[in-house]
Amino acid sequence: MPRNFMITRHPHVISHSFCLQEDDQFQEWMCKICYEEVDTRYGSYCCSDFDCNYIAHVYCATNKAIWDGTIVSEDANKRFEEASCESQNLITDVVEQMRIGEHMVAVEIKHTYHDHNLILIFSGEIKDDSQCDGCMRLISTPFYSCEQCKFFLHKHCAELPRERRHPFHNHLLTLSNSNSRGNYSICYACWRPYHGFSYQCNYKDCGSFFRCDVRCILLSDTLKHPSHEHSLFLIHDFPTKCSGSLEVIFEDCIAYRCMKRCDFTLDIRCVKLPLTARYKYDRHSLTLTYSDNSSPSQHYCDLCENERDPNDWFYYCADCDNSLHFVCVLGDPLFMKLGSKVKLSCHQHPLTVVKNIWNCRRCKVCSSLRSGPTLECRESECNFNIHCECSRLLYRYFQ
Repeated sequence: MPRNFMITRHPHVISHSFCLQEDDQFQEWMCKICYEEVDTRYGSYCCSDFDCNYIAHVYCATNKAIWDGTIVSEDANKRFEEASCESQNLITDVVEQMRIGEHMVAVEIKHTYHDHNLILIFSGEIKDDSQCDGCMRLISTPFYSCEQCKFFLHKHCAELPRERRHPFHNHLLTLSNSNSRGNYSICYACWRPYHGFSYQCNYKDCGSFFRCDVRCILLSDTLKHPSHEHSLFLIHDFPTKCSGSLEVIFEDCIAYRCMKRCDFTLDIRCVKLPLTARYKYDRHSLTLTYSDNSSPSQHYCDLCENERDPNDWFYYCADCDNSLHFVCVLGDPLFMKLGSKVKLSCHQHPLTVVKNIWNCRRCKVCSSLRSGPTLECRESECNFNIHCECSRLLYRYFQ
């Protein structure tokens, strides 16, 4: 049995141990991978850092999905920390700095994935739907800008490290730019299409071609969501249904599951839903609501007028007594560049990423008319139209 090694789920070296010191702070030792109790009489793996209380079952820590089989020395922590610091400094070069309070801030940088210098924008109104070229979310301050090229990066996206690990892949991942490939990519964690930055495995003997968008790479191992009484932990290879959207969670998608093994799981989209939202047709704030005990005659969306499942999450306005599908309020998440051209193997023409409202044609996959980001064929007499969210299903079955 290996003595010391590193896993993707923890930043320090872990070491094999047959006993732990008693500590009144902990009533029981819980494996930080599967979140079930560890019986330390039969051995476990513990963090070699004295101030860290990380512990894992032997069979969890030695799983091939999170350990690549490499054995290290117990003093390897320092070397890994130094290597990590070096890699973080390689993605951008600082051109000019400014002192703000007690900190030096880079106000002009040269980024690896853009030809021109980027200028830091601290504040100001953003009047259009400009997107961050790293994460594809709407841009917000502070961000770096190349006004000449309309290239924008959130400050935290510009500061992403060149290399980092993902909890469910045992090789080091390298930051890459999918925009340079001229087509969209699919995140292997959530199976959604995206443009922008991602982390991918470049290990020559890795057969999975693993890549993960920057939103999924930053997910925490655990979280507490107000919809459920217990904490949730990150899982993989666990096909089920999302307790928020009631949609299928595929076996190879990541999700969050209840630590106490309640029948409660959330997909990544529901985890990220804002607790309050606003919609242009309602002057009040809407509240994310997790169940509906009203009469069946009230189980419909006040915007699209279609039925709602009473067990499906929705947004509710108490002032107006309006209930709306969360997709109708927020639309599908857009992680693709508006106006860009993409190619699907199931269609002969290039498709344009558009932000459809309500005058769209029916989606060729789900047949619905709901609004949201769409891949649209602009060839004359071609009526092909598919939601960006639905395109991930085509990728799974046709690519």
